[in-house]
Amino acid sequence: MRTISLRLPDTLLLHLDNEAKVRRVTKSSLVRESLEKVLHKQSPDRAVSCYDLARDLAGTVKGLPKDLAVNPKRMKEFGQ
Repeated sequence: MRTISLRLPDTLLLHLDNEAKVRRVTKSSLVRESLEKVLHKQSPDRAVSCYDLARDLAGTVKGLPKDLAVNPKRMKEFGQ
């Protein structure tokens, strides 16, 4: 296993210390467990869609037709 070092804010270090004591585990094992949980949620086989990247922008443009994405007439020249 390799060793890394990181800087933590005092409050986060305090939470880490307390949680490690409560669970009776090392801080290192708690950090490893936490990283594994977070990194496995974002599995590499999950493709990121265009919507995922721009989800915060969806519905923010004003003045466009309400049926822009579903009306075939509006898609007539799309992609040409």
